[in-house]
Amino acid sequence: MKIAICSDSHDNLVNIEKFLKWCNKHRVQTIIHCGDWCAPSILEFYRKKFKGEIFGVYGNVHADEETVEKFAKKYKIKIKEDKLELEIENIKIFITHYPDVAKRTATKAKYDLIFYGHDHTPWMKKIGKSYIVNPGTLAGMFNKATFGVYDTASRKMELVLLERI
Repeated sequence: MKIAICSDSHDNLVNIEKFLKWCNKHRVQTIIHCGDWCAPSILEFYRKKFKGEIFGVYGNVHADEETVEKFAKKYKIKIKEDKLELEIENIKIFITHYPDVAKRTATKAKYDLIFYGHDHTPWMKKIGKSYIVNPGTLAGMFNKATFGVYDTASRKMELVLLERI
């Protein structure tokens, strides 16, 4: 199974659509978003363009919680304010928006994958048994637009430059 990981999409519909088309073409089954979706209506855009599972956290740029939760429920997106724990195919995953939370969590050696965003800088490192990954910014703000892909069969992680797809 392929999991696509993105962050900091900041309502950039052109880049989001290109990312979602890539996900559909490459049979991605799950998207993980590490925060800063921005407008709650963007959840509807993700859902209309992608039928697989979508998980994520708010980030620091979002509407009020009630509105975000309303859209998430309506469009069947599992989203939490700050931290989200998942298990997919016996792979333990931790999602946050914040680098300091991700790096502290990595020291606990509890998760196979730890994803975060916020600083818009794509970064990946293996720490013990855990990959700690920032997929960068899907919006292309401050850095080129990037996202990550994790293959559960091979247990390989890669970062993808949006302009090259």
